[in-house]
Formats: sequence, C-alpha cells, structure tokens
Amino acid sequence: MKKAFTVLLAVLLAGQILMAQRTPANAKYVYTEASDLNLIGKILPTPNPYHRVDTVKYKGFTKGENYQVRSSAGLAVVFKTTSSSITILADGDYSWSSNSTMRLASHGYDLYIRDGGRWLWAGATAPNVKNPGAVMTLIKNMAPGEKECLLYLPIYCDMRSVRIGVEEGSTLEAIPNPFRHRVAIFGSSYTHGISTSRAGMSYPMQFTRHTGIQMLSLGCSGNCKMQPYFADVLADVDADAFVFDSFSNPGADMIKERLFPFIERLQAAHPGKPLIFQQTIYRESRNFNEGNEDFEAAKQHMADSLMRIACKKYKDVYFIKTNATAPLHESSVDGTHPDDYGYYLWARSIEKPILRILRKYGIR
Repeated sequence: MKKAFTVLLAVLLAGQILMAQRTPANAKYVYTEASDLNLIGKILPTPNPYHRVDTVKYKGFTKGENYQVRSSAGLAVVFKTTSSSITILADGDYSWSSNSTMRLASHGYDLYIRDGGRWLWAGATAPNVKNPGAVMTLIKNMAPGEKECLLYLPIYCDMRSVRIGVEEGSTLEAIPNPFRHRVAIFGSSYTHGISTSRAGMSYPMQFTRHTGIQMLSLGCSGNCKMQPYFADVLADVDADAFVFDSFSNPGADMIKERLFPFIERLQAAHPGKPLIFQQTIYRESRNFNEGNEDFEAAKQHMADSLMRIACKKYKDVYFIKTNATAPLHESSVDGTHPDDYGYYLWARSIEKPILRILRKYGIR
C-alpha cells in the first residue's frame, strides 16, 4: 500500500513538473508585426498603422492633441496561434505618465482569449522602465491547441512597431474581425481610458466585448470639446453610427457655443446616421467641493436643456444618460475618473439605450 502511494505521488509530481515545463525555458520565438495580422478598432486609415489620425493630413491640433490622436488607444490585433506562450517586442514613445493610470493601461498590452462564446482575460504586460525594448512575456504554459486571441495596444503611447512572438514551429495567423459594424466614439479621458488598470478596460472596449458591436475610439483626454477640427476628422470617418462623450470636458458656456454647429457639421457629412450624445457622469469630486459641484451641475444642466432642443430640432440625434457610480460611491479613482468597475457600470448603463437606437437603423 505504501509503495503504491509512493508511485502515485511520483506520477502526480511528474505530471506537475511536465505542466510547469510546457513552455521550454530555452524557447525560440518568431516575430510578426501586429499590423501584418488584423488590426481592428481603426477609426481612419493612417500611414503609421498604430496611429488613430493622420496629423499631417488633419491640422489644428495642439501639441498634446497631436500626441493623443497618434496614441493607440482602442486599437487591438486579432489572431490565432498554437503557441504555448506569447511575447511582445515593441518600439514606441513611452514618455507619458499618470498618477491615476496603471502602466499596464498606458504603456501595456492586454490579452484576451476566446473561451466558448466570450472573451476571457488571459494576460497583460508592460515594458520594463529601465529597458523598454526588452522582450515582454504576455503568457506562457498554455495547454496545447489553437487559441483565438484579442490583444489591446497601449492607450497612451505613440507606437512605431509592435511585434508578436510565438514559439518556433507553432502557427500564427490573422483571424477575421470578431466584432460587427463600425460605431465611432469621440470622447474625453473617460473614453480614452484614463485610470483603467489595463488597456482593454475603457467603457467602449467593455461595450464592444459584451455586445459584439465594434466601437472605434477617438478618446482624447481633456480635449473632447467639440472643436471644429475634430469635427473635420469625424466628417471623414466611415461609420454606421456615432457616439459622443462631449459634455465631460467643456464648461456650460462652451457647450452652449459649440453644440449645435458641431451637430450640423456632422449631419451634413453623415446624413441619416444616428448621432448619440451621452450625458457626462457624476464626478465624486463634487461630494464636498462646492466649486466643483457648481461647475459640474451647470454643464450637466446646459447639456440636458440643449439636448432636449437638439433631439426635436435635428433628425437622427439622441441623448442618453450614463452611470459610473456604485451605490456606495466607491467606484472612483481620483474624484474624476472611475475605476474598472465604474467603467463597467458605464458600459452597462449605455448598452440597452444604444442597442435600441442602433436597431432602428438596422444595426444589430
């Protein structure tokens, strides 16, 4: 009996060792440029595939806005592989930093793998601060077989190259875009994904994974103010519908000045396409700061009153409410930006209203 137990224990230990060694320590990798696979989430074609807007073609941006629209927020690559591990070699500008946003979001890579009918989180990594050009391991020791992968790129980096590494002898192939339609979304730091923990956790990306409707992000932290030059960009976007987080950055006076001209510019460019405006969320910095309370209340009131007019004045214009606040008001990172759970609440709060509107236009 004792001998049988010893043999059984040895077999179990051997099995554990084999599992731990599924990815060889000396594995060699073959690298493929991500843009040579299937890069999704692109709002416009650009010479650099990891940029969102061609800043040579479109003018008027400030220096900060130029950097933001060149950042790869919302972009992802979809592929399949038989490799037991996945690595990244990348080259980009990693100069931006934030007290409220993890490096896994601002500079990192966020991997999901299809599990049945859902996308299940698999791994994340970010460049080493002292050696940003070193190989990054996303995941290893995966079971044999083919995996369908969704890899989000950094939200706040100007990337020059992103190469995906798989083990020598394994396969790596592009797969068709798993998401349907093209819904453009222009917004603030919220849409950009500031204060998220990982690159795939902004509310547009959570909305996309949950509904299967592809959102194309033009989130620009602090700079979604319905500027005419952003309207020029959006006028050229090929999309089935447009969603806006337009009332988070501007104050009440700017909303009053810019809203109707902004709507009219986009309607002229995209007749018959739904334009869906979101009310800005409640910021927890209002709780005890009376100055913040007055400013936020004024812009919410202005947005609400003007959108009541806009929805009657303009065809195909809609206004929906949002929520990123948990019942105990514990879903904020810094008083302005939600945490991952807050962004989850936001994504779920707009899901039914947006899907209901899209169905009117045959977008399902």
